[in-house]
Amino acid sequence: MASPTPPPGWYPDPAGGPGTRWWDGQGWTEHVQQPPAPPQYPQPQYPAPQQWARSVLLEQPVLVVQQKTKLIELTNEYGVFDGNGQQLGAVVQVGQSTLRKAFRFVSEFDQFLTHRLEVRDATGPVLMLTRPAKVMRSRVQVSRPDGQPLGEIVQANVLGKIRFDLVVGGQLVGAIQAENWRAWDFSIGDGSGREVARITKTWEGLARTMLTTADNYVVQVHQRLEEPLASLVLASALTVDTALKQDERGFN
Repeated sequence: MASPTPPPGWYPDPAGGPGTRWWDGQGWTEHVQQPPAPPQYPQPQYPAPQQWARSVLLEQPVLVVQQKTKLIELTNEYGVFDGNGQQLGAVVQVGQSTLRKAFRFVSEFDQFLTHRLEVRDATGPVLMLTRPAKVMRSRVQVSRPDGQPLGEIVQANVLGKIRFDLVVGGQLVGAIQAENWRAWDFSIGDGSGREVARITKTWEGLARTMLTTADNYVVQVHQRLEEPLASLVLASALTVDTALKQDERGFN
C-alpha cells in the first residue's frame, strides 16, 4: 500500500539548502524561502577612557611656590608661578571640616591626620594628593582628579637626611633626597639616581624677590619628563611643605 503524499506546504529543502522549499502536493517547485535573519541587537557603547591634557605646570623649567599669607593658618594654600612671576596654578588643601579646622586652631596634632591637596592650573584640577594619617612615616598618594592612581611618594627613613621614594605599581621610579636632615634643598632623581629636578630656596631669577619666608621655594626641572614620573615630580615639588617638610614639628 503506497503511503499518502504530504499536503502542499513549506518543507526542508531536499536539495540541502538552509531554507525551505514549496511542495505543491505533487512535486517540489522552484520556490525557496530563506530562513529569517537572526535579530540584530545594538552593541553596547562604552565611553572611551578620559584623556587628560598635559598641564602647563608640567612644561615649566622653573616653578615658584608661594604660600598665601593668612593671620591664622587653618588651610594650606599656595600659589604656583612661573620663573617670570606669572601665576599658573595653585595648591589648595581640601576636605577639611569645621571640626578639623577648630582642632588645628588649638593644636599641632593635625599633622598626624589625613591631608588632602588639590593641584590646579587655569583649566581646573590637575592632581589629587592624599597623605593618609601617619605616626612617623609619611606617604602621599597621587591620582588624577577622577581618582585614577598615578603613584605614591613614600617616606623611606625617619632619622638622618630625609628621603622619599617615588613608587609606581610597587616599582621605584625615583626619589627625593634632602641635602641634610633639616635642609630646604631637595634633589629629585629618577630610577637610575640621575637628578631630574631640584627644590631650593635660592634661584638667580626674577622671582627671587618673592622668596621672603620659609614657605616659599623654587622648583627647577632639568628636562621634560614623561608620565607618570612627571606628575610624581610635580606632586612632590608642590607639596613638599604641606605633605613632607611640615612634619618637622613632629617626629620628622
